[in-house]
Amino acid sequence: MTTMTEASVREFKMPDVGEGLTEAEILKWYVQPGDKVTDGQVVCEVETAKAAVELPIPYDGVVRELHFPEGTTVDVGTSIIAVDVSGGAPAPQAPAEPQQAPAQEEPKPEGRQPVLVGYGVATSSTKRRPRKGPEVPAQQASAAIQSELNGHGTAQTATPAPPPTAPPQQRPLAKPPVRKLAKDLGVDLATVTPTGPDGIITREDVHAAAAPQTLEPTPTPVAAPTPVAAPAPASYDTTRETRLPVRGVRKATAAAMVGSAFTAPHVTEFVTVDVTRTMKLVEELKEDKEFTGLRVNPLLLISKALLVAIKRNPDINASWDEANQEIVVKHYVNLGIAAATPRGLIVPNIKDAQDKTLPQLAEALGELVSTAREGKTSPSAMQGGTITITNVGVFGVDTGTPILNPGESAILAVGAIKLQPWVHKGKVKPRQVTTLALSFDHRLVDGELGSKVLADVAAILEQPKRLITWA
Repeated sequence: MTTMTEASVREFKMPDVGEGLTEAEILKWYVQPGDKVTDGQVVCEVETAKAAVELPIPYDGVVRELHFPEGTTVDVGTSIIAVDVSGGAPAPQAPAEPQQAPAQEEPKPEGRQPVLVGYGVATSSTKRRPRKGPEVPAQQASAAIQSELNGHGTAQTATPAPPPTAPPQQRPLAKPPVRKLAKDLGVDLATVTPTGPDGIITREDVHAAAAPQTLEPTPTPVAAPTPVAAPAPASYDTTRETRLPVRGVRKATAAAMVGSAFTAPHVTEFVTVDVTRTMKLVEELKEDKEFTGLRVNPLLLISKALLVAIKRNPDINASWDEANQEIVVKHYVNLGIAAATPRGLIVPNIKDAQDKTLPQLAEALGELVSTAREGKTSPSAMQGGTITITNVGVFGVDTGTPILNPGESAILAVGAIKLQPWVHKGKVKPRQVTTLALSFDHRLVDGELGSKVLADVAAILEQPKRLITWA
């Protein structure tokens, strides 16, 4: 028998704040047991593999319990806080009810179960009380669960459609990153034997399926989750070494870079260029009233130069579709800017950057950098990039060989701008010089196209008036 007190407690689950994410780390609690909360009040900050996000509570009440301490990584769909929505006042006992035969709990499909609309799903074996209301056909529930696992977003409230006369062929269960890996390796997920919980295909399963058929790869067992405060091995000297758990943004970045490096054949080209005129233009724009209050720096003009080069060489702005064996040329530019943050490297992008004027581009760059430094970059801001700029020059580095962001065909690295001796108009003079490096996917960008793009960027930075004549 359930008391009114028990019925008044609501459990708030870890939401899926970004498509395809499965876990998040609790960075900070803003409430404690006994605190009153209101609908929409931020109760904690969490870090996913993409960004730090503040979570609002969806109802009024009094905090009864925080289920996890700060620093804990929690699966999406797991309850993290209990709230007494009755306001915390003692609730009377419900009157005795005549005894009835206990209702037989209907079997539920194993694996990830639908949770609150808009808050994603999670793998959980927690036993729940039967819900009242119309029953959902098993086939429809299974389809909803597969839609969540396949990265199609959260379930939407809708009138249930009548079940089909014949059950559709079920799609193999795998998370979006695993599906991407399978595409890159040319593996048909329908032929892969899953070893993950509830029949989910893991990265190890895909790699095993991609191995030569003459060998019999042994499936890698799924490792048990490591406790947050696991003791160090006996051979580990804490006075000489520090071990940091790989999670959040750094974990996602590592996986993406490994996947990119071993999937796309990288080629990098370099050019050293005199950017003295560009630096003079930067100083002039800082005094221009149209740029008052905006961030004006060399990166602004470098970004504009790359956009003009893409306009002149549109095939560089493309991606490789392994599944369909197609090159997808994008007619828009979502310009990614690599940003170093305390939580690791992230690459938010400016949507439709090709349509922005120079002042609009300056404003967008300023917002992007400020948001990244505050750790408030949203997951959507880091999705859909088409080409990227990484400015290693801010660290005093001359140049580098950048690794492509997954799904992109090129990335431009900008080195430090230094005063160097340079032959100018037949004489050796001190000039502002930098080195540019362009890495590109050699499957869809050949040497001619990559060289043209890099040469165009260098020519614009050497003679910035070309921004007008070439735009």
